[in-house]
Amino acid sequence: MNYYLAIDIGASSGRHILGHQENGKIQLEEIYRFENGAKEKNGHLCWDLEYLFSQILEGLKRCRELEKIPVSVGIDTWGIDYVLLDANGQIVGNTVAYRDKRTAGMDLSLEEVMPFSELYQKTGIQKQLFNTVYQLLAHKKESPDDFTHARHFLMIPDYFHYRLTGVMANEYTNATTTALINAQTGTWDPDILRAIGVSDSLFMPPTPAGTTLGAFLPEIEKQVGFSSAVVLPATHDTGSAFLAVPAKDESAVYLSSGTWSLLGVERNAPLICEAGKKANFTNEGGYEGRFRYLKNIMGLWMIQSIRRETEKKYSFAELEQMAREAMDFPSVVNVDAPEFLAPKSMIAAVENACKVSGQPVPTSLGEVMQCVYRSLATCYRDSIEELSHITGQKFSVVHIVGGGSKDTYLNAYTAKMTGLPVLSGPTEGTALGNLMVQMRKAGEFPSLLAARASVRASFPIQHFTSQEETL
Repeated sequence: MNYYLAIDIGASSGRHILGHQENGKIQLEEIYRFENGAKEKNGHLCWDLEYLFSQILEGLKRCRELEKIPVSVGIDTWGIDYVLLDANGQIVGNTVAYRDKRTAGMDLSLEEVMPFSELYQKTGIQKQLFNTVYQLLAHKKESPDDFTHARHFLMIPDYFHYRLTGVMANEYTNATTTALINAQTGTWDPDILRAIGVSDSLFMPPTPAGTTLGAFLPEIEKQVGFSSAVVLPATHDTGSAFLAVPAKDESAVYLSSGTWSLLGVERNAPLICEAGKKANFTNEGGYEGRFRYLKNIMGLWMIQSIRRETEKKYSFAELEQMAREAMDFPSVVNVDAPEFLAPKSMIAAVENACKVSGQPVPTSLGEVMQCVYRSLATCYRDSIEELSHITGQKFSVVHIVGGGSKDTYLNAYTAKMTGLPVLSGPTEGTALGNLMVQMRKAGEFPSLLAARASVRASFPIQHFTSQEETL
């Protein structure tokens, strides 16, 4: 039996998931899980990459213990964040997380040398203050010496793949999240690099998902007890998650629901237009030349933050039930407002947004939760309407994958607000998409269509309609 291993690392946790085919169906087995989170270091929110890599190795050792050695391994993570490496392959400076505040005002600095209208025309990437292009500007302004010593630029999963194989590559799907890749040529845009004063020598030509980088380094093989091929998945987690959507045609809206909600459609070419720019839609590169035309929405981060703030006293199911019990609470906030990106108190941020907008202010945790749920579903509805207007498409269904597909209240609310049927599942969308690329590389599926057909046959899909009394 051929096993494949997806190492899926999110902003709050990571997991190792083995996949294989059995009787024509994809079988998944989570074998290892670990925590993640940015921490304060030298005045910035930073990722602990040494800890994360140690956890990658621990999960690989688990494969050996189970005697389930994978044919190949691939790692995906969130997008945007990066490392600079020196001539010896060592990290230069801090690995700062995208929620850090160092990028404040960097959009205005870039505007002086390259207006956003020109940047968007080149990249098709929405304006987000945490985009890599703004991070690099902030990094260079604060620590210019780092760029004197730097010889290589790698995204986070690129770095982990390098640690496993000794091979450096800039995987394409994640590279597109930087707002440094030209959407038409698929290569690093020299005009943008000149505008931010970063040498193009740091970057390698983007490598497509599905490429085999090589086998484990000897020292890695010795530590974990075996060697496998390392195959690049769509290393941006959304790129992997979109692959796992079991859609049958182009009338489906895709919603990858997790810490972030990524709502959009798959296209064969970028869509760069004024309406899309104003609505903040983005064109991220996908597997086999596809594009993900989507909008970033704050997503379950708000709910996760509230749970952490209450010291995890309540389960997600209990918080959901509190919202149901307060479902008549009417206030709605703009979930994409910057005050929700990294507040000290998410509860206080929601309360203040209601107060400032002249709406009823929540007086209980249930009302706070209901406000978040109503606001997310409202944002999904408005974004689908924008998407339909911009693309000229009429949508007949919403497919939700990822951890948020388990949230029945939010799924039902989304069906009610959009008036569209909602199909939720599979839950492990990102890891599944990662595995699909590896399995395609190994010849398990003749095409992406065949892989998606297998997903439909392999995992339960829950249905929600706007007429059901599920709220």
